[in-house]
Amino acid sequence: MPRWSRPAAVASAVALTAFAGLTFSGTSTLSSGAAMKVKSPGAVGLRPAVSSQDAIVLRAAGKMNPAKDAMISKAGRMTEALRAQGMSMSEIATSVVCQTGKQLDNAAMKEACNVEWYGPNRPKWLGPFSDGLDIPSYLTGEYPGDYGWDTMGLSADPATFEKMRSAEVIHARWAMLGTVGCLYPELVTKYGDGNYPVWFKAGAQIFSDEGINYGGNPNLIHAKSALAVLVTQVVLMSFSEAYRYRGGPLGERDLLYPGGPLVDPLGLADDPDAFAELKVKEIKNGRLAMTAMLGFYVQAIVTGKGPVENWANHLADPYGSNGLTNLIATKFVPGETAL
Repeated sequence: MPRWSRPAAVASAVALTAFAGLTFSGTSTLSSGAAMKVKSPGAVGLRPAVSSQDAIVLRAAGKMNPAKDAMISKAGRMTEALRAQGMSMSEIATSVVCQTGKQLDNAAMKEACNVEWYGPNRPKWLGPFSDGLDIPSYLTGEYPGDYGWDTMGLSADPATFEKMRSAEVIHARWAMLGTVGCLYPELVTKYGDGNYPVWFKAGAQIFSDEGINYGGNPNLIHAKSALAVLVTQVVLMSFSEAYRYRGGPLGERDLLYPGGPLVDPLGLADDPDAFAELKVKEIKNGRLAMTAMLGFYVQAIVTGKGPVENWANHLADPYGSNGLTNLIATKFVPGETAL
């Protein structure tokens, strides 16, 4: 265990376990002067000092339960000792409180496990320059991927916020599938033994005499009718969306994270802490994929090539083949004109 002794960490964990069970109006205060306040599920916030009102409440609680008061005092001393060894409050929360909460199955302590991405101390959209930002009150860090950015106030209404959050997650998932679908055929064609058209011409193959052979195998899925493909997609998507909204044999489930053996056969979301982290990873990669798809669209319009070909050209000639030369120099700089 780096940077702190194991006995001190264990003692701090035991003390913090006791203190986690003592809450007053949602606040648990360390007598050392540091405070931890649970803002929302998976969120732990920090305050630098104890308010006078908190001190009065603590003194009253201490008189009623001296044993817990002693434990809180001990937790404060342990916390200060760990901080003196170089640990931050976030490290104490994640390394000590979180792990001990898992071992003891203590829900209050396990809320410290995702302090890095949830709650008021989560990263903000300006990174290290986020101090003093006026974060909207409705962006509390409860949901994954909340960096406190909503300059237009589009999510101020809770109902609108929920709809936009759902739309973002769904579009992110489609974008992640789309980027793989755009890259794979071109990669196999350029660097393998495949022979597939670039992504924005692939759909047109259905009108050719050969049609579309999925995976290059005519025995797998051989599509020659655009109408048949459209009807099949509508039927399949209707059933899947109806199941998502109305439930099915497995009962009603969360609209965005239904889980269960059909959606999560590997049980990746069985652990709540791992699930909370996976949600953050999903939305971060999904936002990157949506940006990538926008880049694919612009590249196709400007250069008439796919992303792999454009990337290869850029590597071969970084200064002659890049976004500025393709978009500005070749399209908007007038050429020579005969007099």
